[in-house]
Amino acid sequence: MLPLKKSYFALGTLINLTVFAPATEADLEAAYHLIQHYEDVLTVNRPQSEVMAINHTAGEHAVVVSALTYQLVQTAVNVSLQQLGFNVAIGPLVKLWHIGFSDAHKPSDRAIATKLPLIDPQQIELNEQQHSVFLRQSGMELDLGAIAKGYIADAIRTLWQQRHVVQGIIDLGGNILLVGQQQWRVGIQAPDRQRGQMIMRLTTAAAAVVTSGIYERHLQIDGHDYHHMFDSQTGYPIENNLASVTIIAPDSLTADIWTTIAFYQGLASRKLIAQQPDLAAIYVTQTQQIYLTAGLKDKVELLDSAYQIQ
Repeated sequence: MLPLKKSYFALGTLINLTVFAPATEADLEAAYHLIQHYEDVLTVNRPQSEVMAINHTAGEHAVVVSALTYQLVQTAVNVSLQQLGFNVAIGPLVKLWHIGFSDAHKPSDRAIATKLPLIDPQQIELNEQQHSVFLRQSGMELDLGAIAKGYIADAIRTLWQQRHVVQGIIDLGGNILLVGQQQWRVGIQAPDRQRGQMIMRLTTAAAAVVTSGIYERHLQIDGHDYHHMFDSQTGYPIENNLASVTIIAPDSLTADIWTTIAFYQGLASRKLIAQQPDLAAIYVTQTQQIYLTAGLKDKVELLDSAYQIQ
């Protein structure tokens, strides 16, 4: 079957959608329209969205949102309260550094200290009956950047299933979701190489394959490289030896959440991931070492001899 592929720019990245016959271009366009709708509702990079309405009224009153937004915020808050490294209230810190944007800068220690009390997920009030969200302190901001792509990818898969798309690839810029009962081969990006250069190839059944790395968005100042994944305790980018983490999971939302948790906790997270059903991880360190969770060794092929699998 010949693939039908289209590329779009949305969610701040290049998106590639692929389907196989008998699916048609209409299935690709339907997915793109869904992406546009979800971005309109969930983005924090525009003045107006449902999430921005919540942020704008922080400390003032609750905001009633759609079921779509409430479900995602509720999931993000519940994960944040587990204090494993994922924090949906990280918005003030993200905006302060603004890494990945033209005005990115390293804030002062004092500026960071003023934001730390505002990134407390326990200060988020949810009302299940009304589908409302209230940020109790003025200055608080939700940021769904670490979870929204996964949520959207899963929604596209559901849409395609409803449209009887049997086989396809959803690529939301680092978030890969494979649709179709077959064996797939997915390349894992080399963190220290140009985009498209792979260190290994993973063979997997239909799954989500999501990668987060320090190479995606970063800021170089005074010889120091600051990436975009923050430690809620310090207000600075997470400091460990990891260059990237790839999570393989049944759905993209789960994979998205666990890339953040795994990156925050470093190699110590392998034990935690081993306790989760149908979850696997590939860790790549800044010293070109690769660590795999159980069951992956026979599913990967090393493509770059500079790296070593431990």
